[in-house]
Amino acid sequence: MRTQILLVALMVVLIIIFSALNWNALNAQATINLLVAEVQGPVGLVVLMLSAVLIALFVLLVISLQANVLLEAKRHSRELSAQRELADKAEASRFTELRQMLKQEFSALREQVGNRGEVLARLDSMQESLRKELQDSGNTLAAYVGELENRLEDRQLLRSDSTQTSAG
Repeated sequence: MRTQILLVALMVVLIIIFSALNWNALNAQATINLLVAEVQGPVGLVVLMLSAVLIALFVLLVISLQANVLLEAKRHSRELSAQRELADKAEASRFTELRQMLKQEFSALREQVGNRGEVLARLDSMQESLRKELQDSGNTLAAYVGELENRLEDRQLLRSDSTQTSAG
């Protein structure tokens, strides 16, 4: 943008220098046709004034375009700021939802851990009960085996007595 401004300023300076050097030729009287009438006047000066008006219009156009660009940039900046604010709110909302979900999950895990302690206690009591029953079953079985041994010993004693009595 600076180079464009410098280029336009250089052209204006060159036109001013050219006009100053050729002022007598620009001021020379001639017949000027205005389509409706003809007048006597300096043609070079008229052309120079028309050029100055044209340059002024172009400068006003450039200023107008720059003002529109600045206003548009400001509007975009406000929209971008509003969108950024909406995004920040949405992100904060997602973080809040995530926090609530994590709290629910942690409370569910705590509940499961608490239930696990209860389940472990029940398993321990069941294991102890099973151990007692197994011990009782082992004792009962040992008693039955002992009783069977006694019967077998009694039978063997009876047999040996009966064989001795029959032999004797």
